[in-house]
Amino acid sequence: MAAAAGEGDSVAPETTRVEAASEPQRRVATRQGFSPGHMSLENCAYGIAKALKNPTVRFLKERMEKDGCPMWPGLMRAAFCSSSGGYASNHGVRVCCNHMKTQDQIEQVIIHELIHAYDDCVTKNVDWNNCAHHACSEIRANHLSGNCHFKQELLRGIMKIRGHEPECVKRRALLSVNLNPNCSEKASEDAVKAVWDICYNDTRPFDKAP
Repeated sequence: MAAAAGEGDSVAPETTRVEAASEPQRRVATRQGFSPGHMSLENCAYGIAKALKNPTVRFLKERMEKDGCPMWPGLMRAAFCSSSGGYASNHGVRVCCNHMKTQDQIEQVIIHELIHAYDDCVTKNVDWNNCAHHACSEIRANHLSGNCHFKQELLRGIMKIRGHEPECVKRRALLSVNLNPNCSEKASEDAVKAVWDICYNDTRPFDKAP
C-alpha cells in the first residue's frame, strides 16, 4: 500500500542500489512473531536485484525516467514488515521479506508498488491522505500488476472464473484503503466506488492492462 503523501524524489541515479534492512529491524521482526520459513533478508535483496531484469519492471523504470522521475539509488529495500510490501513518497519501495517465498512474489510486489511510484511521479498532486486518491492508485496497482490474474486468485483459494478480475481488484483496493488511518470503512467503500470507472480503465503507462 502507498503509505505517505508528497511527490516522489527527483534525484537522478547512475544505478539502482538494493539495500537490506538493518540488524535492529531484523530483531524487531522476530519479536513481532513473524513466521519462519520465508526468505532471509540477503536472499530477498538478491531477489529484488534479480527483479530489475523483469521486462515489466524494466518498462516501468524506463517510463518513470522518461517522465522525469528516475529510480534513485536505494529506491527498493528489503525489510521485515507487517504487509507484503509498500511504497512511500521520498522513501521508495519496501519488499517485506518475511512474506516472500518465491521470486514471482517479489516481482509482483515490486510491480504493484512501482505503479504507486509512477502515480506519485506523473500525477504530481497525489495526496495519499485523500481516500479517493489512494483508492485510484490501489485500483490501478492491483489491475496493472497482475495481482488479480486467474493464477493468483487460484493460489488464494478463489476459484471463480467469470468476472473474477475486477472483483479481485475492487476487493484488494478496498482492503488497502481501509488500512489508511484517514479512511473509515464507509469512506473507503465510497472512494473505491466513486473512482472505479476512471481508474480501472486508466492503464498508463501501458497501452492496455498486462
